[in-house]
Amino acid sequence: MRPEERLAVIQRCVVREMARLGQEFAVDGEVVRGPGTTAVAVREHPGDDGAGHVDLGFVLHLGRADAPVVWDCAAGLGKTEEEKLANAVRMWATTTASVLVELADGRGVHADHPDVPELPGWHAVQGPAAVFGFGNEHLAAWLAENRVLPALAPALRTEVSGPGPVGVKLFLGGKAGDDVAEVRVGGEVSEAASAALRALDWPRGERLCWARLFVLLTAEQARAQPVAAPAAVRSAAVVTAPAVRPRGLFARWRDARRAGR
Repeated sequence: MRPEERLAVIQRCVVREMARLGQEFAVDGEVVRGPGTTAVAVREHPGDDGAGHVDLGFVLHLGRADAPVVWDCAAGLGKTEEEKLANAVRMWATTTASVLVELADGRGVHADHPDVPELPGWHAVQGPAAVFGFGNEHLAAWLAENRVLPALAPALRTEVSGPGPVGVKLFLGGKAGDDVAEVRVGGEVSEAASAALRALDWPRGERLCWARLFVLLTAEQARAQPVAAPAAVRSAAVVTAPAVRPRGLFARWRDARRAGR
């Protein structure tokens, strides 16, 4: 698939997945524009394994030179390259884009706002975990019952700086005797936080299973600055959300799985 074809596929998938989050996005040249000053940028994934990978950057203030861009990479599986790209964008939307939408919305509909006193001065927005593989219900249940972020806080305190937002991505899983635990802060691997994640007692089964989740950290003083809110776009799900009690991450993951996400 040529680069321009890959870009077109990824952009179409971004439009579709953001619509599932109640957001109206449209392709505009090299970016996909959203409500207000939000947009999603796409860049080529480096290396030879880029066929099923996407690098997506969520722009909070398009057109501003110092606008923060939250970049994240996701991978997808499938029989064709288009199917791999679609699944990669879906993974990004489920775990990462939901957090960015919640950052502006702030109602606890798309992600949680956990209290993390172990990270003083920082506000956290944590998205639903995407758990996949064999026996994934055990790992999903563990993630729903355990607060991972506080356990990583001592390592993260030395890694995060500035007003933010700072993206923290967690990837863990594998199987007994062959596990993997990686924490990326602002796109860079944190060895200390990764070691802390590996030391936790999440279940390692006999068959392969993985989980991915995304957290956004914003300095408390920076929260007073307005973020381009997506409230101008309304859908039935968004309008009725205030009447719905916010649910935990596992409940959202279970609903997403049932919906084929």
